[in-house]
Amino acid sequence: MNNYLTTETAEELNRREFLQQRHYQLQSELQQMALELPNVYQQRMPYELLSSLANCLLDNSIGQIVSGLKDLQHITERSLFERRQKAVGKFREMKVEQQKKHRSATVDKSMTTEEIERDERRLDRYIDEETNKIDMKTINELDQSVSDQQATLERAGVPGFYVTNNPTEIQLQMYILDFITRLSIEPTDKY
Repeated sequence: MNNYLTTETAEELNRREFLQQRHYQLQSELQQMALELPNVYQQRMPYELLSSLANCLLDNSIGQIVSGLKDLQHITERSLFERRQKAVGKFREMKVEQQKKHRSATVDKSMTTEEIERDERRLDRYIDEETNKIDMKTINELDQSVSDQQATLERAGVPGFYVTNNPTEIQLQMYILDFITRLSIEPTDKY
């Protein structure tokens, strides 16, 4: 029984020592990365934040969460882009149909030049308004996506993350995400 406890204790001590060394290594790398940032952001990354982030990164699941959020963001952005492209294509078709109608109306004189111009302005205005609505909806969906990501990372315990729309804080969070991504790709020995 005594050998079992000694072996278990030795394994636990080895694991703790490994985690402590890994923490120091991560913290050192984070400090180096922080030095690469513009001064205004360096000042917003104190030792305590970097130490907490290093501690958080001892759990490989944080890198997996960030990777999953990144993949989800790419899917969302692609979907929003495709939705906009589909609408642009529809608007283009509407313009082509209108041009055909106006050519025919010019030939058979069923519309005056003023009516054709008014009709063109009306369609252009409609297209501009609809494009603006699509763009605003896209911006709102992207903003919501950012808030969802912030909330997820805050719940996961990643330091520096909370829901905010402050551009400086969002940029700081983006730098932290970059740090996590860079450190998560590096091979690590898992004890």
